[in-house]
Amino acid sequence: MTRLRRRALVALFLFTLFIFGTMMGLRTLKPSDGFSDLAPGMDFPGERWERRRQDAAAAGAASPGQLPPGGGGGGEGGGDTKVVFTRSDRDYSIFYDVHIFYYLWYGSPAVDGKYLHWDHVLVPHWDPKIAASHAQGRHAPPEDLASSFYPELGPYSSRDPAVLEAHMAQIEEAAAGVLVLSWYPPGVADDHGEPTEDLVPAVMDAAHRHSIKVAFHLQPYPGRTDQSVHDNIRYIIDRYGKHGAFYRFRSSTGRVLPLFYVYDSYLTPPESWAELLTTKGSHTIRGTPYDGVFVALIVEERHKHDILAGGFDGIYTYFASNGFSFGSSHQNWKAIKAFCDSSNLLFVPSVGPGYVDTAVRPWNNHNTRNRVNGRYYETSLQAALSVRPEIVTITSFNQWHEGTQIEKAVPKKTVTRLYLDYQPNRPDHYLEISRQWAENFNKEKDKWLM
Repeated sequence: MTRLRRRALVALFLFTLFIFGTMMGLRTLKPSDGFSDLAPGMDFPGERWERRRQDAAAAGAASPGQLPPGGGGGGEGGGDTKVVFTRSDRDYSIFYDVHIFYYLWYGSPAVDGKYLHWDHVLVPHWDPKIAASHAQGRHAPPEDLASSFYPELGPYSSRDPAVLEAHMAQIEEAAAGVLVLSWYPPGVADDHGEPTEDLVPAVMDAAHRHSIKVAFHLQPYPGRTDQSVHDNIRYIIDRYGKHGAFYRFRSSTGRVLPLFYVYDSYLTPPESWAELLTTKGSHTIRGTPYDGVFVALIVEERHKHDILAGGFDGIYTYFASNGFSFGSSHQNWKAIKAFCDSSNLLFVPSVGPGYVDTAVRPWNNHNTRNRVNGRYYETSLQAALSVRPEIVTITSFNQWHEGTQIEKAVPKKTVTRLYLDYQPNRPDHYLEISRQWAENFNKEKDKWLM
């Protein structure tokens, strides 16, 4: 009896040891042990070609020996989750599920012959009585910038190669793997700047040197329609689709396609978008070499139904001012995510370090959101991660007019201005917060997968 009990105890001990060892093994699995260590779309050569062949066959866009414009679904332009690469001084991880909005509209006399955007006008309120009680005119750089903060690089030009290189290094430092480029068609610009499409190749080359991918943020312009956007998409994919920095996203179904954010998408009726983004549309891109993942902006709650009806693939919130809109309000993200899950849509919440646009809209101080030394940013990041998104976007790297930048800023005082700054923290404070949370986001996603 004693011998039988001893054998039972030994068997129980061995079984417990086996279970414990198995669980520890599962907990310590690296991506290469069970999940792909490569970014989606960055597969091994044999798998990469097979997926390209299958994607092309499914779309009817190319024969097995021929890739569609942009090089198909994998390889250098593949969709991504993370990549690890080495710099001369340290190892860095950047994460392709962290996207950051980027602006190219700045100019300086040394490079452009004049200031661009740093001298932005003070936008008058639409109510003449309110407008009359606020300052008017425009800013006068270099001492007086259209920003509440002062950039470490000064009032720079987006065309300066040294600036582009510095920006990519900072984005890399922030661990954001995808730069979302504010884009206008050739010859078109925002109301206060000049065309910048010719600068895109330099941006993509600079990004590629840092293993950063580039996605496109399609901006509204006079006469933008579903048909003109069709032409824009063809232009972008034909011109940049084969570049090593061109971003593609792999969906949950395994499709690998370019991803586009469409700003102010609600300005075009959903039935017009459906002509472009649904399979039965009159000039649909679905199943063609110009297919993609299209993410629409939600401002009001009703927009989510319009986005679904229009044939979009996802929803993003953009604005960094919590409470400014239905979409930008953290308290609504859980409900938006539930709607997206039930509608097979991607939900992409946008987080930001704060908001202050009174340097260009002096009457809009009610939408200011103070940074509180980074706590506002961390609160928005926590709210985003709590809904378990596939992608998180950061608003922004360098939208200085609205004070949402995480780019390095420095203290500055002039005769007429006292700029806000990041003190008592360093100029790279928000880059560091971004990296910490990007790493945390990806650790959390590993747990979600398990």
